[in-house]
Amino acid sequence: MKSKSSDTERYLSTSNRITGFLVVGIGVLALIDIVVEWRSASGLLVACVIGIVMVLAYVFLIRPSVTLSPEHILLRNHLRDHEIPWSEVTGVDVADILRVHAGDNKFRAPGVVLVMRDVRKQRVGGARLPEDSSISRADFVVDRIEAHMNQYGEQAGGEVVTSWARPELIAIGVLAVVAVVAALLR
Repeated sequence: MKSKSSDTERYLSTSNRITGFLVVGIGVLALIDIVVEWRSASGLLVACVIGIVMVLAYVFLIRPSVTLSPEHILLRNHLRDHEIPWSEVTGVDVADILRVHAGDNKFRAPGVVLVMRDVRKQRVGGARLPEDSSISRADFVVDRIEAHMNQYGEQAGGEVVTSWARPELIAIGVLAVVAVVAALLR
């Protein structure tokens, strides 16, 4: 049985996504300029390098997320996805990033991170942290995961499935090959 989209919760780093979209947007503007003004092998080489930077911005800043559904938790890391059924999840905690325990394995999820500034403020005991600090957001995600573990842990079954981010890896590979060919043709 497939879950409805309303049953799915997704958590990610908003500041990383904003930065990632800014990098991709600047890259698109640069690519438009190259297409309009710089049609040569050198232009193709520069366009490929910009394309690789855009894909890397997507991979490192936009892609990481944590998705909760009634069947499983999906951890989208930079280059791999981990789909963990609730019956396999044995614990969750936050060090600098979210960690989901499945038996002896620990899966890390950079989609939920602690900002070191918030951690230092908490340790020093200075001013009270704002409600939207990274610590309170991470604690909220941990609470939601624990609630899903309790609610769906016995009914969801299956094995942990790990897969590579093939489209992103293929895009980087193709752009790198085209960049090498363009460099040889210059």
